[in-house]
Amino acid sequence: MALLLICSLIVSNGCKHEAKEGIEFEMFEAGRKAAGFTWYKFSPAKLASSGLSGHTEPDQRTRFNNIAATMLDANGKITEGITFPEESFIVKELYKSNGNLSSYAMMLKRPSAPEADADGWVWGYFDEKGSVRAPASEKGSQCRGCHNQNGSIDFSLMNVAHP
Repeated sequence: MALLLICSLIVSNGCKHEAKEGIEFEMFEAGRKAAGFTWYKFSPAKLASSGLSGHTEPDQRTRFNNIAATMLDANGKITEGITFPEESFIVKELYKSNGNLSSYAMMLKRPSAPEADADGWVWGYFDEKGSVRAPASEKGSQCRGCHNQNGSIDFSLMNVAHP
């Protein structure tokens, strides 16, 4: 519980600047468009945030680009034991209690990027208008602690949080 509180505080107080260029701009622009993505469990329905999330918003939806979607099973869940291939892109939309979009949390598997962490992920966290809530240059330092919980599959917790 303390870890989740710490994650929430770090995420909500992150450095803010506008994503206007570079990998943050690329991620935000690609991630805010839902076309061409596959929803978790093949459903665009909002899911209630679980106790595993460091995000404070009560609802979310998660989608995968066509590369990441190759790692989904017949039920639209992440296949156990996989590692996402390069250029996989996962976008979590986070919603306020009034139903309005609050922010996007994104993961791009691009090991060659200078912003990539040791596992090849570039982490992006933006408000709904594109202001950066956690800089990609921090290599997911505000995200990895929560995303590396028991049961994660290549830093995704969807199967654990929403079985």
